[in-house]
Amino acid sequence: MSGKSRVLILLVAVLVLGGVAVGATLHAAGRAAERDHARSGGPDVRSGEVTLDAPGVSVFRNMAWGPHRDEIASVPAGDPTGPRTSSGVRCLRFHTAGGTGVCLRAVRGGLRDTYRAVVLDSRLRETRRYDLAGVPSRARVSPGGRSAAWTVFVSGDSYAGTAFSTRTSVLDLRTGHLDRTLEDYRFFLDGRPRKPVDLNVWGVTFADDTRFYATAATGGRTYLVRGDRAARTLHTVHTNVECPSLSPDGTRITYKKRVEGASSDAPWRLYVLDLRTLRETPTAERRSVDDQAVWRDGRTLVYSLPGDYGSDLWTVPADGSGSPSVSMRAALAPAFTAR
Repeated sequence: MSGKSRVLILLVAVLVLGGVAVGATLHAAGRAAERDHARSGGPDVRSGEVTLDAPGVSVFRNMAWGPHRDEIASVPAGDPTGPRTSSGVRCLRFHTAGGTGVCLRAVRGGLRDTYRAVVLDSRLRETRRYDLAGVPSRARVSPGGRSAAWTVFVSGDSYAGTAFSTRTSVLDLRTGHLDRTLEDYRFFLDGRPRKPVDLNVWGVTFADDTRFYATAATGGRTYLVRGDRAARTLHTVHTNVECPSLSPDGTRITYKKRVEGASSDAPWRLYVLDLRTLRETPTAERRSVDDQAVWRDGRTLVYSLPGDYGSDLWTVPADGSGSPSVSMRAALAPAFTAR
């Protein structure tokens, strides 16, 4: 092959690759523009002030297409389908309690995105920030608003399989002390201290500013663990528990349980555990729930399932009765302020 032929082939290859790159860029730009346009029939979302200490409010990540997608929004808890007030603050994961919020967000970069945990006051103003080691997964604030926790994926991006690793951090908002990974805590399996090299901890739910529950995995099994931030300990309580959420009265845990016969990519069912008797109650939700559900009150669970906008919120009674029902379309990561 002559030199001129090689040069011609090289120029054609460069032009083809350049065309592919331009096409991909235009496609991505078109998708981004689509996200900025509200769809007909979607929720009514308006800019306004969102506060975390207003009584009787549901605060959540708005998933409706349009300029307010991914922003923290609010509605009256008694009118979940009503007009939404959107704050302008964007989060991938969010939770609030006691007038404090924690927001896990993406930081857009030239080569790749990074992630950050931001602590917010009751007016959604940033008070602290922390770089994250991976992709945001879970976030929680203690009932008194004086501790916060978050979980990120540091490898893998799904709880369905076993090829993932997480890092869970707990922050004391009074002192600013950050426990960067709960895997550094002393771990007790059935009352005996262990130091498993494969320990993985995720999904904190707080009992108070110091005590919490979470999931710990080792040896191919998952456990509900009771944690103590002051003592820096984790004690196993029950098996086959993932992403726990403590009831308002502190007596029950709702969680994802892996069930036999379910598909490998959708293995969970939503259960409730009585912490006094360790009796398990399956809820009436028979679909696989990959979420850390929340308690709307002492009787009702709220959780996300895939929907037309990415995620819808559903409710089901905690006692196993009734049936699931849609609470809010195009929403994720709900939290409820006290009435």
